[in-house]
Amino acid sequence: MAIPAVEALVFDVFGTVVDWRGGVIAEIERVAKGKGVAIDGAAFADAWRGAYVPSMDRVRRGEVPWTRLDDLHRATLDRLVVQFGLTGLSETETDHLNRVWHRLPPWPDAIEGLSRLKRRYIIATLSNGNVSLLLNMAKNVGLPWDTILSAELVRHYKPDPEAYLGTADLLGRKPQQVMLVAAHNNDLQAAQRCGLRAAFVARPHEHGPGKADRAKASGQYDAVAEDFVDLARQLGA
Repeated sequence: MAIPAVEALVFDVFGTVVDWRGGVIAEIERVAKGKGVAIDGAAFADAWRGAYVPSMDRVRRGEVPWTRLDDLHRATLDRLVVQFGLTGLSETETDHLNRVWHRLPPWPDAIEGLSRLKRRYIIATLSNGNVSLLLNMAKNVGLPWDTILSAELVRHYKPDPEAYLGTADLLGRKPQQVMLVAAHNNDLQAAQRCGLRAAFVARPHEHGPGKADRAKASGQYDAVAEDFVDLARQLGA
Protein backbone atom coordinates (compact mmCIF):
# COMPACT_ATOMS: atom_id res chain seq x y z
CA MET A 1 0.00 0.00 0.00
CA ALA A 2 1.26 3.47 -0.84
CA ILE A 3 2.33 5.56 2.16
CA PRO A 4 -0.05 8.51 2.50
CA ALA A 5 1.42 11.88 1.49
CA VAL A 6 4.71 10.44 0.16
CA GLU A 7 5.43 11.82 -3.30
CA ALA A 8 9.18 11.28 -3.66
CA LEU A 9 11.56 8.46 -2.85
CA VAL A 10 15.22 9.38 -2.36
CA PHE A 11 17.85 6.69 -2.23
CA ASP A 12 21.10 6.15 -0.47
CA VAL A 13 23.38 4.78 -3.20
CA PHE A 14 26.55 3.06 -1.96
CA GLY A 15 25.46 -0.32 -0.63
CA THR A 16 21.76 0.35 -1.16
CA VAL A 17 21.63 0.70 -4.96
CA VAL A 18 25.10 -0.48 -5.98
CA ASP A 19 27.52 -3.14 -4.78
CA TRP A 20 30.48 -0.97 -3.80
CA ARG A 21 32.50 -3.80 -2.29
CA GLY A 22 32.21 -6.24 -5.19
CA GLY A 23 32.91 -3.50 -7.70
CA VAL A 24 35.99 -2.19 -5.91
CA ILE A 25 37.41 -5.66 -5.29
CA ALA A 26 37.12 -6.58 -8.97
CA GLU A 27 38.82 -3.35 -10.07
CA ILE A 28 41.65 -3.56 -7.54
CA GLU A 29 42.39 -7.16 -8.47
CA ARG A 30 42.36 -6.29 -12.17
CA VAL A 31 44.79 -3.40 -11.70
CA ALA A 32 47.06 -5.38 -9.39
CA LYS A 33 47.21 -8.31 -11.82
CA GLY A 34 48.17 -5.95 -14.62
CA LYS A 35 51.05 -4.64 -12.49
CA GLY A 36 52.14 -8.10 -11.37
CA VAL A 37 51.34 -7.34 -7.74
CA ALA A 38 49.62 -9.76 -5.35
CA ILE A 39 46.97 -7.89 -3.38
CA ASP A 40 44.07 -8.88 -1.14
CA GLY A 41 41.37 -7.01 -3.03
CA ALA A 42 38.82 -7.43 -0.25
CA ALA A 43 41.16 -5.97 2.36
CA PHE A 44 41.94 -3.04 0.05
CA ALA A 45 38.23 -2.38 -0.60
CA ASP A 46 37.38 -2.56 3.09
CA ALA A 47 40.22 -0.21 3.99
CA TRP A 48 39.13 2.27 1.34
CA ARG A 49 35.54 2.20 2.50
CA GLY A 50 36.69 2.27 6.10
CA ALA A 51 38.12 5.75 5.57
CA TYR A 52 34.82 6.99 4.11
CA VAL A 53 33.09 8.18 7.28
CA PRO A 54 36.21 9.49 9.07
CA SER A 55 37.18 11.58 6.05
CA MET A 56 33.69 13.06 5.76
CA ASP A 57 33.57 13.69 9.50
CA ARG A 58 36.59 15.98 9.19
CA VAL A 59 34.59 18.05 6.69
CA ARG A 60 31.47 17.94 8.85
CA ARG A 61 33.42 19.18 11.89
CA GLY A 62 34.94 22.02 9.88
CA GLU A 63 38.50 20.72 10.25
CA VAL A 64 38.87 20.99 6.47
CA PRO A 65 36.83 23.02 3.97
CA TRP A 66 34.11 21.46 1.87
CA THR A 67 35.68 18.64 -0.15
CA ARG A 68 33.77 16.50 -2.62
CA LEU A 69 33.79 12.76 -2.23
CA ASP A 70 35.95 12.11 -5.30
CA ASP A 71 38.73 14.10 -3.66
CA LEU A 72 38.28 12.40 -0.29
CA HIS A 73 38.47 9.04 -2.06
CA ARG A 74 41.64 10.10 -3.87
CA ALA A 75 43.39 11.16 -0.66
CA THR A 76 42.66 7.75 0.83
CA LEU A 77 43.71 5.95 -2.34
CA ASP A 78 47.06 7.73 -2.38
CA ARG A 79 47.78 6.29 1.06
CA LEU A 80 46.49 2.80 0.30
CA VAL A 81 48.49 2.21 -2.88
CA VAL A 82 51.62 2.73 -0.76
CA GLN A 83 50.31 0.65 2.14
CA PHE A 84 49.39 -2.28 -0.13
CA GLY A 85 52.42 -2.00 -2.39
CA LEU A 86 50.44 -1.07 -5.49
CA THR A 87 53.03 1.42 -6.65
CA GLY A 88 54.06 2.40 -10.14
CA LEU A 89 50.67 3.65 -11.27
CA SER A 90 50.68 6.65 -13.57
CA GLU A 91 48.52 9.65 -12.75
CA THR A 92 46.09 8.54 -15.47
CA GLU A 93 45.93 5.03 -14.02
CA THR A 94 45.48 6.32 -10.47
CA ASP A 95 42.71 8.70 -11.53
CA HIS A 96 40.94 5.89 -13.41
CA LEU A 97 41.19 3.64 -10.36
CA ASN A 98 39.83 6.37 -8.12
CA ARG A 99 36.83 6.65 -10.41
CA VAL A 100 35.90 3.02 -9.88
CA TRP A 101 33.25 4.51 -7.58
CA HIS A 102 31.68 5.97 -10.75
CA ARG A 103 31.44 2.50 -12.31
CA LEU A 104 29.99 0.34 -9.55
CA PRO A 105 27.56 -2.43 -10.50
CA PRO A 106 23.93 -2.24 -9.34
CA TRP A 107 22.39 -4.97 -7.23
CA PRO A 108 20.45 -7.39 -9.49
CA ASP A 109 17.03 -6.03 -8.48
CA ALA A 110 17.94 -2.35 -8.61
CA ILE A 111 17.00 -1.31 -12.14
CA GLU A 112 13.77 -3.30 -12.25
CA GLY A 113 12.71 -2.07 -8.84
CA LEU A 114 13.58 1.56 -9.54
CA SER A 115 11.75 1.45 -12.86
CA ARG A 116 8.61 0.21 -11.14
CA LEU A 117 8.84 2.76 -8.35
CA LYS A 118 9.36 5.55 -10.88
CA ARG A 119 5.90 4.92 -12.32
CA ARG A 120 4.33 6.10 -9.09
CA TYR A 121 6.90 8.31 -7.38
CA ILE A 122 9.60 10.82 -8.09
CA ILE A 123 12.87 8.90 -7.59
CA ALA A 124 16.18 10.58 -6.88
CA THR A 125 19.49 10.00 -5.20
CA LEU A 126 20.30 11.28 -1.72
CA SER A 127 23.96 10.35 -1.55
CA ASN A 128 27.21 11.66 -0.20
CA GLY A 129 28.63 11.01 -3.66
CA ASN A 130 29.27 14.13 -5.71
CA VAL A 131 26.97 14.93 -8.63
CA SER A 132 29.41 13.95 -11.38
CA LEU A 133 30.07 10.61 -9.68
CA LEU A 134 26.36 9.82 -9.42
CA LEU A 135 25.69 11.00 -12.96
CA ASN A 136 28.45 8.84 -14.43
CA MET A 137 27.28 5.85 -12.41
CA ALA A 138 23.72 6.24 -13.65
CA LYS A 139 24.77 6.59 -17.27
CA ASN A 140 27.14 3.64 -17.01
CA VAL A 141 24.56 1.10 -15.88
CA GLY A 142 21.21 2.71 -16.73
CA LEU A 143 19.89 3.78 -13.33
CA PRO A 144 16.60 5.54 -14.16
CA TRP A 145 16.67 8.50 -11.79
CA ASP A 146 14.30 11.42 -12.31
CA THR A 147 17.01 13.66 -10.93
CA ILE A 148 20.35 13.39 -9.14
CA LEU A 149 20.65 15.07 -5.76
CA SER A 150 23.75 15.03 -3.64
CA ALA A 151 25.21 16.26 -0.39
CA GLU A 152 27.41 18.37 -2.66
CA LEU A 153 24.43 20.59 -3.52
CA VAL A 154 23.87 21.62 0.09
CA ARG A 155 27.51 21.19 1.14
CA HIS A 156 26.63 19.01 4.09
CA TYR A 157 27.36 15.31 4.30
CA LYS A 158 24.84 12.93 5.77
CA PRO A 159 23.90 12.60 8.58
CA ASP A 160 23.85 16.40 8.90
CA PRO A 161 20.20 17.52 8.96
CA GLU A 162 20.88 19.94 6.09
CA ALA A 163 21.45 16.98 3.75
CA TYR A 164 17.95 15.62 4.32
CA LEU A 165 16.06 18.89 4.67
CA GLY A 166 17.93 20.43 1.75
CA THR A 167 16.97 17.51 -0.46
CA ALA A 168 13.28 17.87 0.39
CA ASP A 169 13.52 21.60 -0.31
CA LEU A 170 15.20 21.01 -3.69
CA LEU A 171 12.33 18.70 -4.60
CA GLY A 172 9.79 21.32 -3.52
CA ARG A 173 8.32 18.92 -0.95
CA LYS A 174 7.78 18.94 2.77
CA PRO A 175 9.98 16.45 4.65
CA GLN A 176 7.02 14.16 5.35
CA GLN A 177 6.35 13.94 1.60
CA VAL A 178 9.78 12.42 1.04
CA MET A 179 10.87 8.90 1.93
CA LEU A 180 14.50 7.87 2.25
CA VAL A 181 15.26 4.34 1.04
CA ALA A 182 18.44 2.91 2.49
CA ALA A 183 20.15 -0.23 3.71
CA HIS A 184 21.66 1.57 6.71
CA ASN A 185 19.88 2.16 9.99
CA ASN A 186 21.87 5.24 10.99
CA ASP A 187 21.02 6.99 7.72
CA LEU A 188 17.32 6.21 8.01
CA GLN A 189 17.12 7.25 11.63
CA ALA A 190 18.85 10.56 10.89
CA ALA A 191 16.31 11.16 8.10
CA GLN A 192 13.43 10.34 10.45
CA ARG A 193 14.68 12.89 12.97
CA CYS A 194 14.31 15.47 10.18
CA GLY A 195 10.72 14.42 9.49
CA LEU A 196 11.31 12.24 6.42
CA ARG A 197 9.66 8.85 6.05
CA ALA A 198 11.91 5.80 5.93
CA ALA A 199 12.13 2.46 4.12
CA PHE A 200 14.77 -0.14 4.97
CA VAL A 201 16.01 -2.46 2.20
CA ALA A 202 18.20 -5.37 3.28
CA ARG A 203 21.53 -5.83 1.51
CA PRO A 204 23.01 -8.89 3.28
CA HIS A 205 25.99 -9.12 0.92
CA GLU A 206 27.11 -5.50 1.18
CA HIS A 207 29.94 -6.13 3.62
CA GLY A 208 30.98 -9.56 2.41
CA PRO A 209 30.60 -13.14 3.67
CA GLY A 210 29.58 -13.69 7.27
CA LYS A 211 28.40 -10.13 7.84
CA ALA A 212 24.71 -10.41 7.01
CA ASP A 213 23.87 -9.42 10.59
CA ARG A 214 24.84 -5.86 9.63
CA ALA A 215 21.93 -5.83 7.15
CA LYS A 216 19.03 -6.06 9.59
CA ALA A 217 16.50 -3.35 10.35
CA SER A 218 16.87 -1.98 13.86
CA GLY A 219 14.30 0.78 13.85
CA GLN A 220 10.62 1.50 13.33
CA TYR A 221 10.29 2.20 9.62
CA ASP A 222 7.42 2.78 7.22
CA ALA A 223 8.54 -0.22 5.17
CA VAL A 224 11.06 -3.03 5.49
CA ALA A 225 11.80 -4.81 2.20
CA GLU A 226 13.95 -7.64 0.89
CA ASP A 227 14.92 -5.65 -2.22
CA PHE A 228 13.63 -2.90 -4.50
CA VAL A 229 11.15 -5.16 -6.27
CA ASP A 230 9.66 -6.12 -2.90
CA LEU A 231 9.57 -2.44 -1.94
CA ALA A 232 7.75 -1.59 -5.18
CA ARG A 233 5.18 -4.29 -4.39
CA GLN A 234 4.71 -2.97 -0.88
CA LEU A 235 4.27 0.61 -2.10
CA GLY A 236 1.81 -0.37 -4.82
CA ALA A 237 4.12 0.35 -7.75
